[in-house]
Amino acid sequence: MNTGSPKLKILISGKTGQVARELQIRLADLGELVVLGRDELDLSQPEHIRAQVQAHAPDLIIIAAAYTAVDQAESEPEVANAINATAPGIFAEEAKKLGVPLIYYSTDYVFDGTKEGAYTEDDATNPLSVYGQSKLLGEKAIAATGCDHLILRTSWVYSSHGKNFLLTMQRLLQEKPELRIVADQIGAPTWAGTIAHSTRQLIERWQAGAAAAWGTYHLTARGETSWFGFAQAIGEQLLAMDKPCALLQAIPSSAYPTPAKRPLNSRLDCSRLADQWHVTQPDWHTALRECLAEQG
Repeated sequence: MNTGSPKLKILISGKTGQVARELQIRLADLGELVVLGRDELDLSQPEHIRAQVQAHAPDLIIIAAAYTAVDQAESEPEVANAINATAPGIFAEEAKKLGVPLIYYSTDYVFDGTKEGAYTEDDATNPLSVYGQSKLLGEKAIAATGCDHLILRTSWVYSSHGKNFLLTMQRLLQEKPELRIVADQIGAPTWAGTIAHSTRQLIERWQAGAAAAWGTYHLTARGETSWFGFAQAIGEQLLAMDKPCALLQAIPSSAYPTPAKRPLNSRLDCSRLADQWHVTQPDWHTALRECLAEQG
């Protein structure tokens, strides 16, 4: 909880997205939240971004809005790059002028997934998709401004809202007799609530004068699984509630082709965030149970 630190004015780009929703819940008592959704902020118009930041003059900027239609990005790279690459750089330029920090959420898709173990922040990037490329360009645009920033790479984000694997599986598992789920992509399903809670901890460290180094960090739930394993865990919850649940069949990525290629290994090493900022995440099973409990 906030223990008497000065109230902040926090500008959040994004209103109805998974992480944006959770941020609004978990940061509400830190100060004034200026939440700018699509109706208030056109991320494809740099001058509109500048005008909004200058008008609100926040103490902190959080970029929670993003183009996240991974497959669709393959056919509309200009839109993906405008939102994921150009817009973050504009926010960062304005943050630099104001002398305030910026937080940006990035993705495991900046890597190609060919490494044997978990990726560290120092590993070479090599995105396989337009989406991954656009997010990496956003990272680079922010870093180039020299503003104080945290780039937080996460993976496999889900929540009780929007479009995500959890909600899709909860529906399909009850509708279909059998589902074929990819089993050779490995990563950490990460609840948007975990991301928002960790973001709050980082803000509190900064407010208290205990900020560590600015820069790029990995932030995912602990542990690892496949999409098949994630679906199994969701199915177990349905069975525990005496609801119907489809039979699951494990398949390779090659049996489920998509326009955008996904990394087979999406594991991210989060030890730097723990070592430098003393912020850690729960195991993915634990976070999933917390999310499901909130669903009721």
